[in-house]
Amino acid sequence: MVTASDATASSLLHGTPVVPGVAHGPALVARSEVSPDAVARFGDGGFADVDAALAAYDDAIVAVAEGFEAKAARASGAAAQVLTASAGLARDKGLRGAVRKQLRAGDHLVASVHAAVDQFAGIFTNMGGLMAERVTDLHDIERRVTAQLVGEPEPGVPTPKVPSVLVAEDLAPADTAGLDPALVLALVTERGGPTSHTAIIARQLAIPCVVGTAGAMEIPGGTRLLVDGTAGTVEREPDAARADELVATDRTARAALAEWAGPGVTADGTPVKILANVADGESARSASEAPVEGVGLFRTELCFLNRKDEPSVEEQAEIYGQVLAAFTAAEGGKERYVVVRTLDAGSDKPVAFATHVGEENPALGVRGLRLSFSNPALLDRQLDGIAAAARATGTETWVMAPMVATVAEAAEFADKVRGRGLKAGVMVEVPSAALLAHRMLEVVDFLSIGTNDLTQYTMAADRMATDLAHLTDPWQPAVLQLIAITAEAGRRAGKPVGVCGEAAADPLLACALVGMGITSLSMAAAAVRPVGARLATVGMDLCEDAAEAALAASDPRAAREAVLAVLEG
Repeated sequence: MVTASDATASSLLHGTPVVPGVAHGPALVARSEVSPDAVARFGDGGFADVDAALAAYDDAIVAVAEGFEAKAARASGAAAQVLTASAGLARDKGLRGAVRKQLRAGDHLVASVHAAVDQFAGIFTNMGGLMAERVTDLHDIERRVTAQLVGEPEPGVPTPKVPSVLVAEDLAPADTAGLDPALVLALVTERGGPTSHTAIIARQLAIPCVVGTAGAMEIPGGTRLLVDGTAGTVEREPDAARADELVATDRTARAALAEWAGPGVTADGTPVKILANVADGESARSASEAPVEGVGLFRTELCFLNRKDEPSVEEQAEIYGQVLAAFTAAEGGKERYVVVRTLDAGSDKPVAFATHVGEENPALGVRGLRLSFSNPALLDRQLDGIAAAARATGTETWVMAPMVATVAEAAEFADKVRGRGLKAGVMVEVPSAALLAHRMLEVVDFLSIGTNDLTQYTMAADRMATDLAHLTDPWQPAVLQLIAITAEAGRRAGKPVGVCGEAAADPLLACALVGMGITSLSMAAAAVRPVGARLATVGMDLCEDAAEAALAASDPRAAREAVLAVLEG
């Protein structure tokens, strides 16, 4: 006999939870492909020669890039940055050169575009990290260019006629950034990981989101879905009354979150600094309006992704000063501070004036602090610019280095930072840094755990590989053990240890992290209130119980369920 619980279990899909929240509505399935009939009718395009075909490609690229830019102008924050990057990728001269090469080899235009995109997709996949994530963007560009060539509307997410749950294999930035939260109740993708563009923009829009959901594309359009962005589940055809009750409860809880005004503190008064991640002056000014005590991660390399030449010390000081200036004023009687990360260039974030090209395995190559080994002046000039900005604004400024692997590296960096009158720290992204955290804290003032990289390096799995999303989950027991080791080292040394990776934005995991001894959590501004409000409901004893439950679990799903049971039991 099949019970109701058996029926529910058989209708349940599991994925990686990205944005908490509960939603219930009909599935709107996005299948964004150009009509094969239109491509067949277009054929070889009837161009007179290679130059004529290439001119048609150029016209299509202009239309696609301008479309991205128009959407970026209407967006903000991460969405605008992602769309602007897609416009730049569409205009990439290397991609155009690959198309021209295929045309000269005798391929027709649509086939040449496909071959060129495949070539670059392979390169990006081998590079790993965020560059591997850009493969989705490349295929989106290919579809849009092809549509322009054959005379069809560019593919994309259909506009819902009623509030719906959007289901897709994956979503390109142009699709995700244009979503209307009033009509898109939740996002469910079959591919993608917790740091994909879909995840990043879903957090900004505060739409419940589950990614890496096996079987999602087998869901027929119109199927009623109950999406739980905390548990990472998608239930097909749930009991309507039960689903509506869960949604109403979640809506009430989210309304309460909007009232949270800081500062970060547990129910029994243990302070936890809630900080923001920022990329530039604009995002810093926006984040400064949230109930945060400062910036836990200023990603300086994002200011220079489109720069061919290194900016002068004076120019760098002006750029950094825009971020620091947003946090000069006291908030609630307390001075706020900014943690500046030195260039995390290399691998998936190429910066022309800093990055080494042609590395066989750039994710394990010369990136972050390692760039200064052969070019120490690059780091010296950046530190001079940061120090000048700190003096000009009067903002308390901490500086940390990415990709630190040894105590000697940490000590040398700390000497340079302290010599400029600033507080020195390092990021814990390499497992060796976590294992040696107690010794790292003998030479630096603080540690900040970057869970995105720490997870991929611990699990030996590219964090953008959809097939390995179960390994790149920050709830993995091995990752939590390394976090706990680092936090305990901070407690013993009496020095702050924060988390600035995506894990900090998960309200459930945040409670467990605080229970391990983490003293600050830095995240996208949209996640600040949910995390702060959740922490305010639990005492430190309960956080410690949650930490023990998570550390004792056998896998990420079991860890989530165990922590949820502790906090809500």
